Amino acid sequence: MSINMNPVSDTAYYCCGVRMQDAQRARSFCGDAYAKVFMDERGMKIFDKFKHLTLSNVNNISRCLIIDDAVRQRLTKDSGLTIISIGAGFDTRPYRLKGGHWIELDEPQIIDHKNEKLPVSQCSNALTRIAINFANESLSDKLAFLDGNKPVLIIIEGVIMYLEQPAVAKTIAEITAKFPDHDVICDLMPRRFFDKYASKSIHKLIQELGASFATLPEVPRKVFLDNGYQLMGVVPTYQYAHEIGAFKELLKLPRFASGFMLNVLMPDLKDYAVHEFKFKGAR
Repeated sequence: MSINMNPVSDTAYYCCGVRMQDAQRARSFCGDAYAKVFMDERGMKIFDKFKHLTLSNVNNISRCLIIDDAVRQRLTKDSGLTIISIGAGFDTRPYRLKGGHWIELDEPQIIDHKNEKLPVSQCSNALTRIAINFANESLSDKLAFLDGNKPVLIIIEGVIMYLEQPAVAKTIAEITAKFPDHDVICDLMPRRFFDKYASKSIHKLIQELGASFATLPEVPRKVFLDNGYQLMGVVPTYQYAHEIGAFKELLKLPRFASGFMLNVLMPDLKDYAVHEFKFKGAR
């Protein structure tokens, strides 16, 4: 049975549909065999509106894989690491990756759907799902049960572009107050990228769902750097897609052609990137 979600939550079906489609290919990059379980009739109708956006879909797969790899590296060093996913959507990393104590937070409809389609009991890792109404409930209250003195990794994927800068700053303030020792992995979209590549394509479809990107800053990492974080790494999603051969596999674009596109024709594509930050206030 389909469920009604808020417009931003509806976009989770798009990301999930891209991973479902990827898993069906002979060469799957993310290998998300679980994605299909969430794609009900409503989800497929939403995904049908987006699946022709080839560039955006390549970006989505690349972003997922970059974050997967970054998390795997940390779990190799600390298999008991607490990983908090804010706005988790239909992410399935707790089922696909080995290790970690996972905390997923999202809107109640998302959490209910996940619990129905992919129960926590089927996860081999420790997993806690928490329903939160982001509009009027605080992260601090929802995460109060955790030991704030232990190191944590926080994932914010596909979320920040929907938040105005005061909301991003508020989220950061809640995280830093609770966890003095933490890293953040997130994707950041600068205004220039949005204007050139997203405003007339994917954003129009998102607006049709009733959602909208925020007023994006020119330098989105600044809000982190101004609040006590150190930038540890930047991986441009499209550059990574080129390096792993995703353009050739998914778009039948030869490697020299995707390199020429990124370095000569559309260099600003490399502005969209996954960022890794370490909070410098760590004890």
